Amino acid sequence: MKSIALILGGTLLLSACSEPEQSSQANATNIETNFRQVYNSISTERIKQDIKVLASDEFEGRLPTTAGEQKTLDYLTQELTSAGFQPGNNDSFFQQVELMQITASDDMTLRMGSSEFAYKTDMVVGSKREVETVNLSDSEVVFLGYGVNAPEYEWNDYAQMDVKGKTVIVLVNDPGYAAPNSGKFQGSTMTYYGRWSYKYEEASRQGADAVFIVHEAAPASYGWSVVANSWSGAQYGLVSPDQGKSRVKMEGWLSRDAAVKVFAEAGLDFDTEKQNALAGPYAKALDLSASVTVNNQFEQSKSYNVLATLPGSEKPDEHIIYTAHWDHLGVDTSKDGDQIYNGAHDNATGTAAILEMARAFAKLETAPKRSISLLIVTAEEQGLLGSKYYAENPVIPLAKTVANINMDAMNVLGRTRDVAVVGMGKSELEDYLREAAANQGRVLSQEDRPEAGLYYRSDHFSFAKFGVPALYAKGGSESIDEETAQYRKRMNVIVTGCYHQVCDQFRDTWDLSGITEDTQLLFEVGFDIANADVWPQWNASSEFQR
Repeated sequence: MKSIALILGGTLLLSACSEPEQSSQANATNIETNFRQVYNSISTERIKQDIKVLASDEFEGRLPTTAGEQKTLDYLTQELTSAGFQPGNNDSFFQQVELMQITASDDMTLRMGSSEFAYKTDMVVGSKREVETVNLSDSEVVFLGYGVNAPEYEWNDYAQMDVKGKTVIVLVNDPGYAAPNSGKFQGSTMTYYGRWSYKYEEASRQGADAVFIVHEAAPASYGWSVVANSWSGAQYGLVSPDQGKSRVKMEGWLSRDAAVKVFAEAGLDFDTEKQNALAGPYAKALDLSASVTVNNQFEQSKSYNVLATLPGSEKPDEHIIYTAHWDHLGVDTSKDGDQIYNGAHDNATGTAAILEMARAFAKLETAPKRSISLLIVTAEEQGLLGSKYYAENPVIPLAKTVANINMDAMNVLGRTRDVAVVGMGKSELEDYLREAAANQGRVLSQEDRPEAGLYYRSDHFSFAKFGVPALYAKGGSESIDEETAQYRKRMNVIVTGCYHQVCDQFRDTWDLSGITEDTQLLFEVGFDIANADVWPQWNASSEFQR
């Protein structure tokens, strides 16, 4: 803790202090002693029990808008109340989230130039506009490099061409990935500008009619099958105040083979154009047109975020918000055998950890100076929708939100010597994390595969987009000892293979000591921020600092 050195240094001068100063020093010592007692009381057994309950068949995979949701909400509010936290939304623990499910008919064909492309085989396309039929008719096609407008990197592909009313083709990821040693962007570490969601949003801001991202497995970090399966069928979003009119008409992907064919018809070599796009902001008209019709069906529903608060002792209007998502994928009755996606690792672990965090903060004899709020959100699996809705409709003003700390898919692979920071180097929150990790004898490390852009794929990202410093960190990859390393090697195969599968179930063989240690770690980080004199800031190199 940041106060330890001051406390210990102060005790050497205790005899020279006045009575008020002595009282202040004694109070600081008592707070530190109580903090350590509570820190050490964080319980693996309680975390284990919460995971078992939340991931049980009784909770039916915790899909939003189902009976499994109601059971989850009842359990969370019961445990938060028992811990001593107050409802965070006036007198309620709940924030209603309006969801819109849009399902596009798979009977569609995309025409570009003289070529026709089949749905899911060559392309996927859909529309966020809340109308039954959306037409793209003879829309002029342009290639716009990476589709990036990033002032801090002096890069704006959109400065090269007016795309209003046009169909834009862009590359996946950002320029740093293809040229990691060039000094462009952040090298192989993906920035927000490399995410598919950014590319759709920016094309919408620029007035395009449609945008297609060219899929390539390495820079996307997943294969075409992920695109074909994830972007087809029912797609969830938030109910839009303008029925989606501010979005492009069409959002889609092209396979690499389809893109090569389109560029060849335009008399261009796809790989050459990729190199041209890497040299600097780039745009080129392809002298082709695009047409496709999407027919949609709609279903509106309601789900709920859970918000609970422990008021601060001195600055109760300023909040540190911890996040975790309670939802998973529910039940698939079309499957033979096991049909329940229990979601034990993703994310009963993070939800259990946040409940234990509540118990810990409520045990403190003196509450932190700032308020501690716990936001357990819905519909993360449908695209971070619960946290997105909260960030756009905050119960606690974002101007009073000091920091966000996220807990998602916690470490079930045993204790580690390192702490993996997802999106390392983004904010001063890492200074607090580094000190808390050092108190555990641990060091910070960058997450595996930073090129995959994991920082933009969990609920803290919704806060980061609105300028709130947000931290996502968990157990690293260096096991504490050889026995744990051997366990990790065996269990990691299971955990990885069961991601978003029915086999993501609680296992008595899990070593949860890593979750306990990481919960203690993030408890200390939040405690220190809540008692600090200053607010943490984004680093100057972060895309969110502006």
